[in-house]
Amino acid sequence: MPSHDPTILIETSSETERELFRWSRQRYEDLVSAGLIEEGTRVELLDGYIVYMPVQNPRHSVAGELTREALDRAFDGGFHVRSQRPLALDDFSEPEPDIAVVIGEPRDYVHRHPNGAVLIVEISDTTLTKDRGPKLRAYARSLIPEYWIVNLPDQQLEVYRQPEGETYRVQRVLRPGEALSLLARSNTQVKVADLLP
Repeated sequence: MPSHDPTILIETSSETERELFRWSRQRYEDLVSAGLIEEGTRVELLDGYIVYMPVQNPRHSVAGELTREALDRAFDGGFHVRSQRPLALDDFSEPEPDIAVVIGEPRDYVHRHPNGAVLIVEISDTTLTKDRGPKLRAYARSLIPEYWIVNLPDQQLEVYRQPEGETYRVQRVLRPGEALSLLARSNTQVKVADLLP
C-alpha cells in the first residue's frame, strides 16, 4: 500500500503507478533542518525523490575505507576526499555518495555543500541497479567528469568518463591486477586491488 508520509520514497507495486511528487533540494533541506527527517535516517535526494540508503554490510564498509585510503594517498593539496557527505548537484538532487573528491579544503564548505566533484565513487553490493541507473544519470547531468562503481559482487571497478547528457561516453571495466590513472591527477595511478576487500 503506498505510503503518504512525504519524507520517504513512495512505495510501488506492479498494480499501481508511483505517486509523483518531486522534492526540490531547498524543500528537502528544509525538511532536514526542521527535524522532519528523523536523525540517523539514511536517505538522500535523487532526482526529486527521497530515497532510502541501505545499511552497510561489513564488506561495503571495508571497501569504502580502502577506497578512501587509496584516494587520500592519490590526492593531496587542493583536493578534499569526502565520505558519505551531501553534494548539492542541482535543484532536485542532493546525493550522499560513498566517496567524493572535491576541490578545496573542508572549511570551504562550512556554509554550503559542494555542487560538484572531480571524482565520485559508489561502493555497490546490493545497489548496482541504482548506481548504474539514477545515480549515473544524475552525475552525468551534473558533468561529474569521472564516476567509479566499486562492483563488489563481480570484484571489479567500473569507470565512467566524459559525461554527455544522462550518460558517459567512455565506460571501462577493470579487474584486480589492473591500475587506472586519475583524470584529475594524470600522473597518479590507483590499483583496483587496493579498493577491493
